[in-house]
Amino acid sequence: MEPRPSCSAAADRPPPPPEAEDEEEDEERGRGWVLVPASEVPGADAPKVIDWEDLQQELARVWSLSAALAAARERKAHLAARLQSALEARKASVHQDNELAEIRERVQAHADFMWDLKMHTKKMTEDVDDRRKELCIKVRTLSTTSNTLSTAQSKLKEADKLLSGENGLHVRLKSVERMLRMRQQYMTAQVEHIYPVRPLIEQSPANKPSFLNSSILRTRDAESMAPNGSQNGQAPLAILGLQLSKLTMKKTGYFSDKTEIQKSATALGYVAHAVSLIASYLDVPLRYPLRLGGSRSYVLDHAPSVESSSLASAPSSVPLGTSMRTMEFPLFSESQETTRSAYAVFLLNKDIEQLLNHIGAESLGPRHVLANLKQLTTIVQSQQYISN
Repeated sequence: MEPRPSCSAAADRPPPPPEAEDEEEDEERGRGWVLVPASEVPGADAPKVIDWEDLQQELARVWSLSAALAAARERKAHLAARLQSALEARKASVHQDNELAEIRERVQAHADFMWDLKMHTKKMTEDVDDRRKELCIKVRTLSTTSNTLSTAQSKLKEADKLLSGENGLHVRLKSVERMLRMRQQYMTAQVEHIYPVRPLIEQSPANKPSFLNSSILRTRDAESMAPNGSQNGQAPLAILGLQLSKLTMKKTGYFSDKTEIQKSATALGYVAHAVSLIASYLDVPLRYPLRLGGSRSYVLDHAPSVESSSLASAPSSVPLGTSMRTMEFPLFSESQETTRSAYAVFLLNKDIEQLLNHIGAESLGPRHVLANLKQLTTIVQSQQYISN
């Protein structure tokens, strides 16, 4: 049996597949026919030959495939829409995850800051507790000190009340001191009455010893003597009519005036006795003590010994009294050199200067023995001495 021409022609020209038909229909609806090269058509190089008897069956199959393709396309579009929606949701979820991560980082940074702040606060709290303890101790100390101060102030007020007032201790002390000074003034006046220091022109003949009448009035050289010489034309001073003679730095000879020497020694004995009495009344220990003996009086000097002076730089546990030696200097110059006697007069004048400094006065000079003694008795008997 030979094939039909129509069938062969139809076979030479196979029908388009359902997908192509659909695409052609879509293209016709959209923008018209499109010519596609044969090389781009799948199966164009080896077309499938279908018998005429199988054409209806093949068309039915193609139609069913076309319907299935349409359903698949619908499902594809539906899945594409769902996929697009899922992608958009996923994108929003990723964006939310990123924001959540940023929020977590901020929260972690804030948590770290809060932890640091907590540790700093804890440290500050410990410091505050330590400071509070220190302040509590200081407050207790201040409280104790305040109580002590209050007690001391109360005692001070009581003492002030005892001291002040008409019958206070201070008033009584001032009264006792005034009475003491008046008593010292009275005793000094008695000493000044017993041993008056007057210029020679004021000495009355009744107060002068009989054996001095010729010698005192006879000599005029006494005005040039340093201890009691005249100053600015004033007459020299004398004690009980006896004037201190000028000592020379030589030994007394056979033809020396022993009467003048004896009178000077007696006058120095009077001065030493007066100074000793006034010092006892004023309660002043003399720096150079006196050993009284009338015209044979001595001045004591506690001078360091040669051994102690040589060891002065070395440390020693020996008491001071054992390293000192007492030297006596006579207030007379009979049958000996006058150097020691002159030094004794110098030390006696230092004792008088000590008494003057005790009452707030200055010495007239290192060689004015009678003038310093006169100044001492005058100041003690003044009203200013009682006021001070």
